[in-house]
Amino acid sequence: RLTGGTTVHFEENPVKENARAYDSNETEKPNISTPLKEIKADFLERNQGCYSTSTPQSRSKLQNQSSKEKQSQPLARNDGESQNGFHKMWTLLLVLLISVPLLYVLWSGIRGGTTSSRDAEILQEFRARMKKLKDTYQSQDPNLWRRAHVFLEKHLNTSHTHLEPAILLLTAGREAEKALRCLSNEIADAFASSQNATTIRINGVDKAVLDSDIVKLEVDTELSSGFQEGKKVAVVHRFESLPAGSTLIFYKYCDHENAAFKDVALLLTVLLDEQALRKSFTFQEVEEKVRDFLWAKFTGSDVPSSYNGMDTDKLSGLWSRISHLVLPVWPEKGLPLEGCT
Repeated sequence: RLTGGTTVHFEENPVKENARAYDSNETEKPNISTPLKEIKADFLERNQGCYSTSTPQSRSKLQNQSSKEKQSQPLARNDGESQNGFHKMWTLLLVLLISVPLLYVLWSGIRGGTTSSRDAEILQEFRARMKKLKDTYQSQDPNLWRRAHVFLEKHLNTSHTHLEPAILLLTAGREAEKALRCLSNEIADAFASSQNATTIRINGVDKAVLDSDIVKLEVDTELSSGFQEGKKVAVVHRFESLPAGSTLIFYKYCDHENAAFKDVALLLTVLLDEQALRKSFTFQEVEEKVRDFLWAKFTGSDVPSSYNGMDTDKLSGLWSRISHLVLPVWPEKGLPLEGCT
């Protein structure tokens, strides 16, 4: 208050007002936990907004990472399944590699045992028949039985591969004509019956006057059809009486390498012009006599020559095919007048 009664009002200092305001604030001390929670919530919302409003590239990258993580699990499973399948495949292959040879060995053993048993039966039957023949035809050379037996037995063993047919040529003089016919039939039947088969029989005398080409066709048909039907042996009686050109058909059946049938036997008989064969002849001398006789018979001046006919070169080839084993037959007493024992 000034003199003279004048009253002067001073504005309060702003600092003091602030101080009082501060003091009042200090006095009230409000709870700040609630605004902090709101701030935190607001901050999270903004972050989520920022994440959601991020660039397409970042979203794509994040999606790729997520998809890769999701794919990694199936890929891992697929890898496991692939490895599983791979192991199973190798296990199966290993089982096959072991089982197939084992089954083959077992099957071969069973089959081999069956084949061996069958071979034994065939050989036993053949030997019994040949022994009976030997007892009946007692005048024959012991070497005839031994050589014929061994030669034919080789073709009775079905476990061996047959590379060529068995060709046996029996020969005799006129005095042993009946023994020649009967013995050739008997040996052929012994060979066939041991295999439960029958014999083809061809008589050269019956075809002597026929055309050579016709005879060739007939012989070819008889042999081919008979062997195809399962017959195992053929007897060609009086081979020397066949027309010369027709005998060339035996190239087909007696060849060393390319015979039409290799698991069969052919027995050929040749009756010589001379009355008797001396027992002093060696087997080599008997073979030479038969060869010379056929040369004279098939290539003589009275034999017509033609492209399809016989000549010395063709006969040489034929002889090499039919002369595997040439055996002489001697006369035999006690044979029946008709037929053979």
